[in-house]
Amino acid sequence: MWRLAGVLAVIAVWFWSRFLRGMPPFPGLSQLGPDAMMYVPTFLLVGLLGSILVGPMISNSRSPHVMFRPEQIEVGFNDVVGLGKVVDEVDHTLTVVLNHEKFRKEMGGRPRRGVLFEGPPGTGKTHLAKALAKEAEVPFLFVSATAFQSMWFGMTAPKIRAYFKALRKAARKEGGAIGFIEEIGAIGLERTGSASAMTGTNQATIVNRSVSSDSGGMVNELLIQMQSFDEPSTRDKWVGRIKSAINLFLPIDRQLKKRPLPYSNILVIGATNRSSALDPALVRPGRFDRILHFGLPSRKARIELIDYFLSSKSHGAELNSDRRRNNIAASTLGYSPASMERLLDEALLLALRDERSEMTMHDIRKARREIELGLPEATEYTVEEADMIATHEAGHAMLAYLVGKGRKLEVLTIVKHKDTLGFLAHSDIEERHLVRESGMIARIQIAMGGMVAEELFFSESTTGPGGDLVTATQIVVGMYGAFGLGGSLVSYQALDTGAIGGNLATKVLTDDAGRAAVDKILHDNKQIAARLLNDNRHVMSSKRCEMRCWNAKN
Repeated sequence: MWRLAGVLAVIAVWFWSRFLRGMPPFPGLSQLGPDAMMYVPTFLLVGLLGSILVGPMISNSRSPHVMFRPEQIEVGFNDVVGLGKVVDEVDHTLTVVLNHEKFRKEMGGRPRRGVLFEGPPGTGKTHLAKALAKEAEVPFLFVSATAFQSMWFGMTAPKIRAYFKALRKAARKEGGAIGFIEEIGAIGLERTGSASAMTGTNQATIVNRSVSSDSGGMVNELLIQMQSFDEPSTRDKWVGRIKSAINLFLPIDRQLKKRPLPYSNILVIGATNRSSALDPALVRPGRFDRILHFGLPSRKARIELIDYFLSSKSHGAELNSDRRRNNIAASTLGYSPASMERLLDEALLLALRDERSEMTMHDIRKARREIELGLPEATEYTVEEADMIATHEAGHAMLAYLVGKGRKLEVLTIVKHKDTLGFLAHSDIEERHLVRESGMIARIQIAMGGMVAEELFFSESTTGPGGDLVTATQIVVGMYGAFGLGGSLVSYQALDTGAIGGNLATKVLTDDAGRAAVDKILHDNKQIAARLLNDNRHVMSSKRCEMRCWNAKN
């Protein structure tokens, strides 16, 4: 309102000065005179060019955040499920934010100013931060770290300063504020010691040094602002300057005292996928001194998420049973909360496509196949090729049944999806965090089932088992080179090979002894798989026929 009053006052003075002199309020161009008229186009052109050049530079110094009022946020702690102890810790942080006066003055504590949310995408970091702001009933200033970056060199730091200034202003007015910086790694990566690498030309080196120094400047500015929450306001700065000027003429015992800096009740939350890549000075005590990890939900957490999502989505009565929901949770191992919601939304779309108003278990299974494998493609196999693909997948299914103890079959199909001509999905009946050696051996044999079945029934193999060999090789490489389960206790992960050839498979397979050991384990398990399939050849034949007939009908 004060800014608006100042602008209107200038306009009012101008109008009244013309009115009191008996002139019309709005001047016409004819009143300027013929000599001045010839300069009007020049002034207009210069003003237009100036606004085009200066305008973007002025706007680049503004904070790029978006402010949400508490009443604009729809989610609260009751809408946050599947995160377990993380919610309890955030709730405790909220208690400190609301009772910061008691914590500081009565208990002598120092409230947290920064909390880092770390975890894979879609695990609920932004969702929980919004719920925290809703429960605290304070403004929520959301900003993406990439929005701080500017096309003008050196303008990133002013944007960061403007953002923290807006945080302090909101905290003074509302009693508190929460800032959320999405993907903070874009401005907070670890600073390197060398400015640049040699690129072959002096010009390229200079450019690289400029970029490096600008990146370091972003981190430096962020570090400074994380320590400057209690800066005085603009009004306090001007009052302080006036008092300092007056104190020059006063004796020491009669000088004007400045007001103590007010405490700014601010909590800054940063979200990142890799906290290890952030600058160490950023995660030290006093800045982002609390790191909360958002992992993928466990089976129990996935059931809670399914219950929560289905409570607001139209579904059939069969999905109300605990057995059905447990099956969905078991088949979605590795899904994030965002992936879980997407799965159910895709199932609703399938129901809508069939002109139904409720999703079913069949819709969820079909949606999962389309998400993980892609849309089914209408492919006309020849009789021989359909028989070959059916034999390949039947070999996988038979070995999964014979050696996959504690596992269950979920999907078996020879319908083409994207890059796969057929597909077998099987998972653990009970969710496990450790894999035994016998379990890894079983997975190798299941992966070999397709190649062995083709050789057993057609006396030769095709290009189909290529992906299976990749899977089997990766399992054996892990056994031999990392877990000490392949006859060697040497961990290849202890080797430091630098930037080139740093993955485990490269370390193991470029070593002659490691390559020979991996090849032997693969061949031994292929022979075991061949013996098991040969002993159950009659079952394989009926399964092949069943899959070929199904494919012909559909």
